[in-house]
Amino acid sequence: MREVKAGLVGFGFSGETFHAPIIHAVEGLTMTTVVSSNTDKVHRSFPGMNVVSSLEELLTDKEIELVIITTPNEFHFPMAKKALEAGKHVVLEKPFTVSAEEGERLIEIAKEQERLLSVYHNRRYDSDFLTIQKLMKEEQFGTIMTYEAHYDRYRAEVRDRWREQDKKGSGILFDLGSHLIDQALTLFGKPDGVYADIIAQREEGKTDDYFHLILQYGKKRVILHGGSLVKKHGPRYQIHGMKGSFLKWGIDPQEESLKAGRVPGDEGWGEEKSEEYGVLTNEDGEHIIPSLPGSYQTYYKELYQALIQASALPVMAEEALDVIKVIELALRSSELKKMMLWE
Repeated sequence: MREVKAGLVGFGFSGETFHAPIIHAVEGLTMTTVVSSNTDKVHRSFPGMNVVSSLEELLTDKEIELVIITTPNEFHFPMAKKALEAGKHVVLEKPFTVSAEEGERLIEIAKEQERLLSVYHNRRYDSDFLTIQKLMKEEQFGTIMTYEAHYDRYRAEVRDRWREQDKKGSGILFDLGSHLIDQALTLFGKPDGVYADIIAQREEGKTDDYFHLILQYGKKRVILHGGSLVKKHGPRYQIHGMKGSFLKWGIDPQEESLKAGRVPGDEGWGEEKSEEYGVLTNEDGEHIIPSLPGSYQTYYKELYQALIQASALPVMAEEALDVIKVIELALRSSELKKMMLWE
């Protein structure tokens, strides 16, 4: 098996939790270098790992083929641009960029350099979302008329971190909303229009901590919602179609497993508790639907195959660009208090 050497840029929460252990678990991918200012932190997880202080230093390593960028959103574009122009394949942590213009430019550069460019929309591989896709393929809902997805949490205090500061690409819409938007676009494609309400509800809030989006697809309505002051959660998904309804509580367990030091391949990886299984209601009554196992490792397995066999990327940059376009339409809609049409 051919080895693909990778460099990880950033070892904050995302790099340490969602990327490094998944990469390490995928055969054929080898993380050889990490860009971080905290060498001790990296070595606690990966003893002996080569740690450098800058992207520029990483890019001088000719053996590294793949660069994974997990820095704050405002640095995605300039860092990805440098990596692509240095001849490296690039994976960006979601969201892709802070503007559609930046995303379009990166796609152009990747094509010019003949390099692969992808975005880590890992929530495509959540147990609940994989289960919903399966039920849709089986036509269990019939024609879907209403799809509602929530990403809520309770954080009453504003934290001193970049995601909650007044910076480009900060706020809950870019952070959590990008997951829900990507899932919706994966299921239904580009919407006809977007209507949104986006605000900061917390008194000390410096950026948005609440969003409510309505994506229109003819008569179908796709509702995407996120809030930071939700003490008790309702259903994460509600899907209503001509043949049936599906309600699902709880959230995929992979994030908590990764925080606890577990990795893909461990017993029970990605498996939800039975009490969190969804309920399908149709003319035959109510049916408990066991969730498919979540599988974040699938992203990097498919990425590896794309690198060595020119197979399809798990997430195309153009797909990630559409997420940013929806975010821009949503921000404009919230500002103007009107529906924004997809051009």
